[in-house]
Amino acid sequence: MSLLDVDGLDVDYGPHRAVRDLSFQLEPDETLALVGESGCGKSTTGLALLGLLPAAAKVRARRLRFAGRDLLSLDERGRRALRGGGIGLVFQDALSALNPIMRVGEQVAEAVRLHHRCSRAQAAERALALLRQLRIPEPQRRMREYPHQLSGGMRQRIVIAIALAGEPALLIADEPTTALDVTIQAQILALLRELQRELGMALLLITHDLGVVAEMADRVLVMREGQAVEARPAGELFAAPAHPYTRLLLASRPGHVTMERAA
Repeated sequence: MSLLDVDGLDVDYGPHRAVRDLSFQLEPDETLALVGESGCGKSTTGLALLGLLPAAAKVRARRLRFAGRDLLSLDERGRRALRGGGIGLVFQDALSALNPIMRVGEQVAEAVRLHHRCSRAQAAERALALLRQLRIPEPQRRMREYPHQLSGGMRQRIVIAIALAGEPALLIADEPTTALDVTIQAQILALLRELQRELGMALLLITHDLGVVAEMADRVLVMREGQAVEARPAGELFAAPAHPYTRLLLASRPGHVTMERAA
């Protein structure tokens, strides 16, 4: 049984259909990339899985299941338990995702306590362990700092630590490196690969960057105007894209894109 099973997903905002009849599956330990230009519906898809769309959005599907659970039948309490505990989310803008008036260690510990019954001291200990797992240097000192005192790469690591606090089986990473420079982007991508191997997570990678896709993805689903136009193993898609839109995306990259994923 697939970890995530999406069949016939529609998302409407009034008369506008943002996602149309979208279907895909995601297996444990697998990385699936949702790829497309801004406004194609890829981020809306990720938020729909977590029940984080605004009230005006109407979500329907023939089937929307995670780990055997029907996501459409969950009440608000069930959705809160799912967020972080089953599915973690890494946002694009780490500075906006973090509370500017809370020390980062407190924010990670708060996420730990949200998903685990433990004392404040135990949560702080677990938060420190997460910072170490995220390869953050001087983690005890960083625990006492505020978001504005950290670099962009460090803030993104804190956001990932918060997403991992509930030990999710699936991590949704929505443009996780777009705001970072090339060197830090490479470090974050390498870290995500290491964490995925260590923790046995599935990864749903939402991005417009085909270079990131080539490095990270097992399979790729290309979206255009809310619909899937091509879904194939990454190596096949980069070697011989079948859909004209996919070929245009690949051709739009300087020097074109080749498979660069590390073994």
